[in-house]
Amino acid sequence: MKKKVLSVLLGTVMAFALTACGLQAPAEAPQAPADNAAAETPADDAEAPAESGDAETPAAEPEVTLVYAEVNPPDTIVGQTGTAFADKVAELSGGTMKIDIQASGVLGSENDVLDTMLGGGGTIDISRISAFALTSYGGEKSMLLSLPYTFVNREHFWAFANSELASEFLMEPHDNGSGVRGLFYGEEGFRHFFTTESISGMEDLSGMKLRVSNDPVMNGLVESLGASPTVVSFGELYSALQTGVVDGAEQPIANYKSNAFPEVAPNLILDGHTLGAIQVIITDSAWDSLTEEQQNILVEAGKYASDFNREISEDAENEVLEQLKADGVNVVEVTDITPWQEAVKGVIDENIKGQEDLYQQILDLAK
Repeated sequence: MKKKVLSVLLGTVMAFALTACGLQAPAEAPQAPADNAAAETPADDAEAPAESGDAETPAAEPEVTLVYAEVNPPDTIVGQTGTAFADKVAELSGGTMKIDIQASGVLGSENDVLDTMLGGGGTIDISRISAFALTSYGGEKSMLLSLPYTFVNREHFWAFANSELASEFLMEPHDNGSGVRGLFYGEEGFRHFFTTESISGMEDLSGMKLRVSNDPVMNGLVESLGASPTVVSFGELYSALQTGVVDGAEQPIANYKSNAFPEVAPNLILDGHTLGAIQVIITDSAWDSLTEEQQNILVEAGKYASDFNREISEDAENEVLEQLKADGVNVVEVTDITPWQEAVKGVIDENIKGQEDLYQQILDLAK
C-alpha cells in the first residue's frame, strides 16, 4: 500500500515537473526582443558622442550665417566683390556657411556700421569699409593708406596688398583691442572730387563746402585745397547736394555713378587724390565663434575675392567713365598733379609723425 501511494506521489511530482518545463518556453520567448534591445544599447550610445564631435566619427560643421554690411549698391565694384566673397564661402563650406549681404547702406553709413561692430552690438558680423574709416577709431597704420597721393598707380597698391606689411595692417584693430580684424584688401579705384557747379581746376574748389565723413585726413585734405569740410552721412549726401547743404564731395568713379550723384553734381574732376583702398573686416566675437575650418574658409574666400576685385576694378572703372562722358557729365582731366601734391604736403607730414619709416616702406613698394 505504501509503495502504491509512493508511486502515485512520484508520478504526480514528475507530471508537475514536466508541466512546469513546458510552461517555461513561452515565458522565455519574449526575452529575445529584450536581448536585442540590450544589444542595440551600445550602438545608441555610440551615436550620441558622434553628434558632439566624436573623434572617430567627425561631426558636420555647424551651420552659420554672418551678416555683411555694404554701404554701396550690389552693382558697384565693392558690391560685386562682396558677392564673390559670399559665393566662395558658400561653395567652400558646402552651403553650411552663409554670408548675408545687406547692401546699399541699409545698415547705416560706414561709421554707423563701425560703431555697431566695435560696440559689440552683435547685429553686424562683417563689413566692407574704406581703409581710412578706421582712422577715427585709432587705426594709425590704416591712416597711412588714405594719405593723398601715396599710391602712384594701382600696381603700387597691389604691391602693398600682397606684401608682408598687409597682414600687419589688417590685424592692427585686433591688436589694439578694437574688437575687429581685417580679412582681406581690395580697391575701388582712385577717388575724385565732384561738384554741383562747373569747375575747371583746383582753384575752383576754394570756398566750396565739400562733404567729408569726419575723417582727420580728409578734413585736412579739403582744408588744404581752400575748401570747407562739411560732415554729412553718406546716406544723406544726395539730398545734401540737391539742397545746397554741400557743394561737392568725393568718391571713386563707380560709386559716383551707382549712387546717382551725376544727377545733382554733374562735374567730375579727375584729381585721384587717394586710391580707394578697402578692407573687409570681421568682429573678433564672430571670428572666435567659428571653428578652425570655418575660419580657414573665410581666409581662402578672402584671397579669392581680393583677386576678383583686382581683376574687375580697373576695367569696370574705365567703362563707367566712358558712360559718364556719354551721358554729358563734365569730366575734367588733371594734366599736372604737382600743384595738388604741393598743396597737401602739410597734411602728409602731419599724419606720418611717428610712422615715417613705415610710410616710407609703403612708398618704396612703387614700381
